[in-house]
Amino acid sequence: MNTYPADLESKLGFDQIRTKLLTNCLGKLGEDEVAQISFSSQSDVIKTLLLRSRELKQILEKGEVIPLNTYADPTVYFELIRVEESFLEEENFQEIIPALHSILTLHKFLKTSNEDYPELFKLTEPINLPGELVAALGDKFNEKGKIKDNASTELARIRKRLREEEIRVRRLTEQIFRDSVGHSWVPEGATLTIREGRVVIPVLAEHKRKLRGFIMDESATGQTVYIEPAESMEANNEIRDLLHADRREVVKILKALTTLLRENLDSIKAACVFLGLVDFNRAKAKLALEMEADMPLLMDRPAMNWILARHPLLHLSLKGKRPLIPLTVDLPDDARFLLVSGPNAGGKSVCLKTVGLIQYMVQCGLLAPLFEKSQVGIFKNIFLDIGDQQSIENDLSTYSSHLKNMSFFLAHSNSETLVLMDELGAGTDPNFGGGIAEAILGSLLQKRVWGVATTHYYNLKLFAANRTDIRNGSMQFDSKNLQPLFHLEIGKPGSSFALEIAKKTGLPQATIERAEQIIGKELTGLETLMKTVAEEKQILQKNQREFIEKEMKLTEERARYQKLNSELEARKKEIIDRAKMEASTLLKETNREIEKTIRHIRENKAEKKETRKVRQGLGELAVKVQPHIIKISLPPQLLKEGDKVKLIGQEVTGTLVSIKDKQAVIEFGSARTTVKLNQLVRSDLVEPGSVSKARSLGLDVMSKQSAFVSTLDLRGKRAEEVGAELDRFLDDAILLSQGELKILHGKGEGVLRKIVRERLKMVKQVASFADEHVERGGEGITVVVLK
Repeated sequence: MNTYPADLESKLGFDQIRTKLLTNCLGKLGEDEVAQISFSSQSDVIKTLLLRSRELKQILEKGEVIPLNTYADPTVYFELIRVEESFLEEENFQEIIPALHSILTLHKFLKTSNEDYPELFKLTEPINLPGELVAALGDKFNEKGKIKDNASTELARIRKRLREEEIRVRRLTEQIFRDSVGHSWVPEGATLTIREGRVVIPVLAEHKRKLRGFIMDESATGQTVYIEPAESMEANNEIRDLLHADRREVVKILKALTTLLRENLDSIKAACVFLGLVDFNRAKAKLALEMEADMPLLMDRPAMNWILARHPLLHLSLKGKRPLIPLTVDLPDDARFLLVSGPNAGGKSVCLKTVGLIQYMVQCGLLAPLFEKSQVGIFKNIFLDIGDQQSIENDLSTYSSHLKNMSFFLAHSNSETLVLMDELGAGTDPNFGGGIAEAILGSLLQKRVWGVATTHYYNLKLFAANRTDIRNGSMQFDSKNLQPLFHLEIGKPGSSFALEIAKKTGLPQATIERAEQIIGKELTGLETLMKTVAEEKQILQKNQREFIEKEMKLTEERARYQKLNSELEARKKEIIDRAKMEASTLLKETNREIEKTIRHIRENKAEKKETRKVRQGLGELAVKVQPHIIKISLPPQLLKEGDKVKLIGQEVTGTLVSIKDKQAVIEFGSARTTVKLNQLVRSDLVEPGSVSKARSLGLDVMSKQSAFVSTLDLRGKRAEEVGAELDRFLDDAILLSQGELKILHGKGEGVLRKIVRERLKMVKQVASFADEHVERGGEGITVVVLK
């Protein structure tokens, strides 16, 4: 026996998990797989089941569409198919053929996923359903699910004659009908109708002997009779014979198609198993997404180190309403048992059920709602004692039923058993119940059993505190607001907060004081001490959380400051260099004017000493405002047409189109520019760090000016690459006082165009931007005007 009791699934709530899986299935084959879910202790089997579910979940998370819709169950027809000379009806084939089509589509979809989804790929390996079979079956039916006229030569001939005869009968009957209307034999407003598959004429009863034919029916009042004209009777008989021939030929075709199924029945059976497994795993994956479940680290031995575990059903019911407090359960090999205490309605039973349900789900091959790094072991047995198990039929009280379960646990438990016991020792005299519970707990620990138990008994809390092979745990409680926190803390027992809860419910103060006297100072003091320790720990944890949060904020602010400072320093150097550049240009112009003045003074025989003094002062000022330029020495290179090259101090790579004297034509995307040959360097020979070093030193503003290209080509770039490259381009353009820029982003779906324009809106130096003229690129190019 692997689980106990027989109704363990319903006590844990796994029956509700089954129901949710059934709802997610698309057909009966998947539902049958849900019904066959069973507890397993084989690690390789469990791992395979979990991997399949995780791979289907990954497919759904990526937004891929699994090619599977609602389908019928072909297996219900297998018994009939096995019988020789039997045949399926047309409507039966209309259930089988779509299912076979789904199998082929699924097989193709998963067959191409060997590397991404290896476990699902393995499901496709035994499938050998011939595509020709499915095509042959489908070719015989029309869109309405009926055998086509051209399914056989004979059927085509029969149906052609049938149509001809029906037209002939219709024309003949219509002529007789018009004659009858002319003689006023037909009721006013009446038309031709069908009785027993034959076209008949409605005739007033008093004129029925005037029309030669056979009465097929009459109205409820008897005032109208329906006559088949004698002239059309022979043609109608011919039609009936043709209908019988049609049916015989259709049956012949159906038998042939059923024989095809019979010959490939083994392949079809294997394919149906595949369809059911995919449907089943899809249902598990959908449930996993709803529960935010994942695949934990599966151990091939008993173990329990769970992180952020959540009760699956509670998580689903509270989703979108309020957060569910997760549990962290860590039971090492030398302390395999957890004794949980705390107030009523504080979450003790939920904690126990969470452990039981998640462990059972994992060993049934279902993903569970806990952190993926959690370690979940494999147990040979799971035993459960929970709830009111009073039995009138077996004359057992609740406590007797608990003791019967304990007896079973002691007889069948071992080191690979997980035991879950709710309210251990409850249901009888606390003095005796606590003693018996302690003895049972001691016996289970001797067997090195794994488990979780809940209790209110002090003797059990002390028992756990004095041993190393069992750990105390407590469900936290807010003593100020008298509300449970549903947080499990391992390492210390919990208080029941009975007196506090009694006060909250409104019991008179005198009654509570009397209760404290009856309980005794020693027990009350211990309870108070436990509460005080719990409160102090909560305060300490709160302060620790606040400290960590403040430290994180401080780290973020420091990083932000450092980044901002670096940006400001870089911008400052650029601005200073730019200012010096402008000052240098201004001084050159001023110097020329002064030189003219000096010549004028000379010519007028001014003193040479004064002239020298003026010139020297201007020279010193010119040196002072000269931009800080450091030249990078690169080894001489031999450039040739077709080389990938860069401008010195730039990162954009272009192609060397042609060389003439000391000039070179470079192609950047669709734009071309002419630069000096000594300003180029081959891309593959640029020394690492040389370009970034030059930029960090504010290097070579003049080189930037000569090398700058006013057109930026972003076509083919990924969205995440565009921002940085556009920022560099705009920075250079602003630094070099450019007036108009062009940005090539192409049309496509407009993604790059949108990113570029959103970026331009945030740059203050951009005066305006618009589409290029329609004849020069239109929406594929943005023209930018700088202030």
